[in-house]
Amino acid sequence: MEAARAALEALRARVEAVQPDLLVAAGALLAAIVVLYLLFDTLSYAAIPSLEVPLKQEELAEELEAPVYTPPKSLPKDKIPCYDPGTMQLLGYAKAMTPEEVRAAIAKAKEASKVWRHSSFAQRRLLLRILLKYIINHQEQICRVSSRDSGKTPLEAVLGEIIVTAEKLRWLIAEGEEALKPQRRSAGVMAFYKSARVEYVPVGVVGAIVPWNWPFHNIINPISAATFAGNAIVIKVSEHASWCIDYYARIVDAALAAAGAPPGLVQFVTGYGDAGAALVAGGVDKIVFVGSTEVGSKVMAAAAPRVTPVTLELGGKDAFVVCGDADLAQVVPIAVKAAFLNCGQNCASGERYIVERSVHDKFCAGVAEVARVMRQGPALGHGPVDAGAMCMPGSVEKVHRLVTDAQSKGARVLAGGAPPAGAAGQFYPPTVVTGVTPEMAIWHEEVFGPVMVVVPFDSDDEAVALANDCEFGLGSSVFSGSTRRARAIAARLEAGMTSINDFNATYMCQSLPFGGVKMSGFGRFGGVEGLRALCVPKAVAEDAYPFIKTTIPAPWLPPVGPVAQPFAVALTTMFYGPCFAVKARGLAALLRCLVAPGGGGKAKAA
Repeated sequence: MEAARAALEALRARVEAVQPDLLVAAGALLAAIVVLYLLFDTLSYAAIPSLEVPLKQEELAEELEAPVYTPPKSLPKDKIPCYDPGTMQLLGYAKAMTPEEVRAAIAKAKEASKVWRHSSFAQRRLLLRILLKYIINHQEQICRVSSRDSGKTPLEAVLGEIIVTAEKLRWLIAEGEEALKPQRRSAGVMAFYKSARVEYVPVGVVGAIVPWNWPFHNIINPISAATFAGNAIVIKVSEHASWCIDYYARIVDAALAAAGAPPGLVQFVTGYGDAGAALVAGGVDKIVFVGSTEVGSKVMAAAAPRVTPVTLELGGKDAFVVCGDADLAQVVPIAVKAAFLNCGQNCASGERYIVERSVHDKFCAGVAEVARVMRQGPALGHGPVDAGAMCMPGSVEKVHRLVTDAQSKGARVLAGGAPPAGAAGQFYPPTVVTGVTPEMAIWHEEVFGPVMVVVPFDSDDEAVALANDCEFGLGSSVFSGSTRRARAIAARLEAGMTSINDFNATYMCQSLPFGGVKMSGFGRFGGVEGLRALCVPKAVAEDAYPFIKTTIPAPWLPPVGPVAQPFAVALTTMFYGPCFAVKARGLAALLRCLVAPGGGGKAKAA
């Protein structure tokens, strides 16, 4: 016993003696791994081609010396006037393409698609890496151009143009190939000797019609997904954000060239409604439309004669439910961002704030206090602002009409509520309205502006009923100190997306699909579902074992005999009987058919 104890002590002493050396060795190994990773990462980054995309002087300038744009009584048909909505300075004119030019763009894309559909995933990833590298290194320029054309603040541009775009590209690079690989499926019971799979085949040419609210993200989002899925794309941008496309198209064209993509793979279309109509009817293989419900229904009708598949992401009037046990210190800043980001000009903005009565007044006081101190003005060259301008002409008048209608019917405006007097740009202030009822237009119509409508509720059932009392169903949010309660409410909301204790978190998770229900449209973009929606899911079945060949059972060979139909019934019973006894009964009937006269006969020669 003493000898064993002595041996153990000697072993412990030896371990303690070498322990420092082991720690040093482990530390050295870890350091070597980190150095090798950093070296590999640096070399990989250096191997990604860098783009040179010269900017024009007006794209670089912080401030412009340009005349003020005065809208004419009728717009010219061959060109699109572009102006800064924060200063109303004229930026220039974009080309209004004719239907013939749109059809020519589709033809170029079709030729390119024949080549690109055979591209490797490695080449597609390279294209996205080139784009991502340029975006990260040129965020300020991209955001400045977006702010100038759409009126948003530089911070809002980073949040909505850069971050979500970078996440989309990162997700496609990391997980896109896995989503599009052939997928094994079960062959079933009777076809046990078969191998079944789904292959995702590029549709060919995607036609995308995108809005003006996030002009950079709204083009890179469909371009990246369509090209990664092996397609060409023709993308029609809004006439209200056409100036910035000159720069953004140069970025895309340079990236395509650096990645070795075929010429014409991405085509840009600028123009009015007739250009969009020509794109829908011009022979593309898939339509993705993001915009209003009214125009979306026209797109669907125009796509019908060719039976062109359509994805529609339309209006939204998202519910933002705040329970009495929610942390208002967390909720109020998020609610303000949800309502006023980009002046409320977001597909999934928070519009209807459904707040439990016990915290309704405190919530209203908190959001109104923030809204009153938010600074509004031109996005560039005039110091920092919290809210920029509204992009579309006529949007200020529309928002004010909804607010004044509500006021005239008894609603109270706690902040904002009127365009600033003497402002040169298209401004409407952050506005908080309470006391809204179903008799008011603002209860039902999509505002698409910086207006927060707050209504109280007394029970969770009432909150759900208020949230679902809407023809739209895009996004939604639920805040509660109880995750269980929040989930229970969220599960009953008629919406395509729900964020719990957050706003629009689903869009930062680019693995998730984006889209709505009811009048908010159908189909999805984003995530695995959106990526696969840009492909034709092709079903393939083949022999799993070379030694088992498909043969027609003898009783079914023409001319069939009296056991043909009983044989089929017996076979079905044997394979699909709900229990062993039923299956055995089917097997016995099958054997009887085979031994019956004519049961194993051959087809007569012709």
